[in-house]
Amino acid sequence: METPRLRPGPKVLPRGRVAELQRQRMLSAVVEVVGEDGYLSMTVAQVISRARVSRKTFYDVFDDREDCFLGAFEQASAQARGIATEAFELGTGWREGLRCALARLLTFMDEEPEIARLCLVEALVAGPRVAARRRQLLSEIALLIDRARLLTSREPPAVTAEGVVGGITMVLHARLLDDGRGPMGELLGPMMSMIVLPYLGARAASRELARPSAEPGYRRREASNVGSGDPLAGLKIRFTYRTVRALMVVAEQPGASNREVADGSGIIDQGQISKLLRRLERLGLVENRGLGQQKGAANAWHLTDRGTRVEQATRPR
Repeated sequence: METPRLRPGPKVLPRGRVAELQRQRMLSAVVEVVGEDGYLSMTVAQVISRARVSRKTFYDVFDDREDCFLGAFEQASAQARGIATEAFELGTGWREGLRCALARLLTFMDEEPEIARLCLVEALVAGPRVAARRRQLLSEIALLIDRARLLTSREPPAVTAEGVVGGITMVLHARLLDDGRGPMGELLGPMMSMIVLPYLGARAASRELARPSAEPGYRRREASNVGSGDPLAGLKIRFTYRTVRALMVVAEQPGASNREVADGSGIIDQGQISKLLRRLERLGLVENRGLGQQKGAANAWHLTDRGTRVEQATRPR
């Protein structure tokens, strides 16, 4: 499939924007290729074929395939950090905040298993630069967990938080390798029990184990936002990375065709982008002002008023 050429005239994108879209397509291609074949089988040829860019474009942006994987890892990590930070702030205190953050991350892993596998499985074999970055991120998580020392008179060993993080990542790694696994959300209680046990004791651990696997902070927020003007209230859709990217492309390229939205979102399958756009249309977030119903005519997607508010609310900061 050939990469669509940019049309001349007022819709031509600035050179920097074209480079950004190309880079994004390559990072999305990495997620797909690694999700199917693993990092060890990933080649530059596979990435540029999926992203529909030249080999020169690849090496203009990345040093090698490890550098490209590192870019995808950094992007996925930043997305997960943003989700976790927002959720943590919904909780009252360390324990509730951590539970909200963990619940959202487990949900994210169910929604985006390819991204979860990239971060927790394939990063282990992706080279020294990725390994160093992974260690740094795990150390940051351990520091967050070790804040519990301020809540207790217990004196667990200094390596406790590192051990807890190591145990959790091993469990997640095993689940991601198990094709018959249940939803990640089922792990919320057991993992919270593991986290609080060395700091708050067996009784607190038992309480965490017995609590329902829900996201209380987000449920309260959704309930309070009904009728409050929150553009996301009541929307029956998961705002995955690709959904957000599709809205961003339509916002930045009013009148974009299906192919242009797919190109900017890093979605290779044309059937997939068609289904996504139809769903966004049913939700009242986009509208087609083109002649797509006529055979051979292109669609022209625009954001609705609500779609504009949703795009602004979900756009990565």
